[in-house]
Amino acid sequence: MISFQNVAKRYPGGHEALRELSINIDAGEFVFLTGPSGAGKSTLLKLIALIERATRGSVIVNGLNTARVTRRKIPAYRRNIGVVFQDHKLLYDRPVFDNVALPLVIAGMGRRETQRRVRAALDQVGLLGREGHAPVTLSTGEQQRVGIARAVAARPPLVIADEPTGNLDPALSVDIMQLFERFNEVGVTLLIATHDLELVNRLGHRQIKLAAGRLVDDGTTVSA
Repeated sequence: MISFQNVAKRYPGGHEALRELSINIDAGEFVFLTGPSGAGKSTLLKLIALIERATRGSVIVNGLNTARVTRRKIPAYRRNIGVVFQDHKLLYDRPVFDNVALPLVIAGMGRRETQRRVRAALDQVGLLGREGHAPVTLSTGEQQRVGIARAVAARPPLVIADEPTGNLDPALSVDIMQLFERFNEVGVTLLIATHDLELVNRLGHRQIKLAAGRLVDDGTTVSA
């Protein structure tokens, strides 16, 4: 599903965010990505989503070498990846329905199927019936659920999340992680970057640890 082989990422100015990183994540795994601020977690996720490209090494996602994905083909590539952001990145001038439907509209999906999938995604996150609500009328936890519904509406085989519980209290954080676990139970591969080690340890899934851009522990000895 995901393979990094001797991957490095150097940003303009010389900062090397990732250094000779090699990891493998199988289809259907639930993996946490941990490490202190500046460890390279967000950069790793950006390489998967092709928001950034590796400076050296190979990044293979869903069987594709990302180095061979041209700019024109990036939108099609991203249809197989759901992305959840810490700050939701919702469109506040549009209702919940339009926010969740956005990736389906971009993909050219028909209206009837889009409506069906949006409702199904909102049902999965416990927000069915809120389609017409403005995001600003929802709580922070509900807004995050809208972001998750948007990420899974296209039914991607892979979902990546960057600090999805960073702005939530402990109880809401557990609720969000339980949502992710339900998606994983039906075969979705999950890779979640987080600082919440207490929650990570409680859930017991594989943990990949980074520090200063390097792999500290790939978690392969930890059973999910």
